[in-house]
Amino acid sequence: MAVVEFCVEETITGTEAAQIPKQRGDQLLDSAVRYAEERHWDVFPGTWLEAAEGVEHCSCGDAACPSPGAHPSRPDWATQATGSAVAARRLWSKQPKASILLPTGRTFDAIDVPESAGFLALARMERMELTLGPVTCTPDRRMLFFVLPGAGVKVPDLVRKLGWTAASIDLITRGEGHYVAAPPTRVGGHGAVQWARRPTPANRWLPDAEELISPLAYACGREAASARLRRS
Repeated sequence: MAVVEFCVEETITGTEAAQIPKQRGDQLLDSAVRYAEERHWDVFPGTWLEAAEGVEHCSCGDAACPSPGAHPSRPDWATQATGSAVAARRLWSKQPKASILLPTGRTFDAIDVPESAGFLALARMERMELTLGPVTCTPDRRMLFFVLPGAGVKVPDLVRKLGWTAASIDLITRGEGHYVAAPPTRVGGHGAVQWARRPTPANRWLPDAEELISPLAYACGREAASARLRRS
């Protein structure tokens, strides 16, 4: 049986990184269904962007929303998340503009790092020929590396063994009780979440956090040190 390659959004390569596609309801619905159907990820619809007088606002109604159009729309979002493609289609058919949010701590966790450190680590990992999972790049200049569940428990201790604390190098683990926004979700007027490494059959099996933490922590530590020098 032929393997169909999974592709939901443009991968960031070179100048294409700046070409942020317009978010459309059909793209969101199709993407949410494919995440559930082809990747077996739980998905749930979040808030969305509404235009008023030429300005886009979050559907939550908070003018100072820190993540406009890309956060849960209800407190029980964890119970709303579904791995059923049929249910996902029904949810986004009701609200086609809703963001696509993925709960972490179920089929994957995510290691969240500054974008500059993320690209540095990504280049090093590729030279080391490490097995990588999908990686997203967000409009607020963060990169999220998808890893096996359980990273939230392991990572703080792994980072300490390398000589840092996760907080001091701006390395965040998103596990149980958290979520991430998936492409092609747009966040306010800042742009869309995009794939730095998109989901494919080749990366269906995710790496353990322990396999990636050294290059990630090294890159974050280097960036943190550079930031301290710039401030001094």
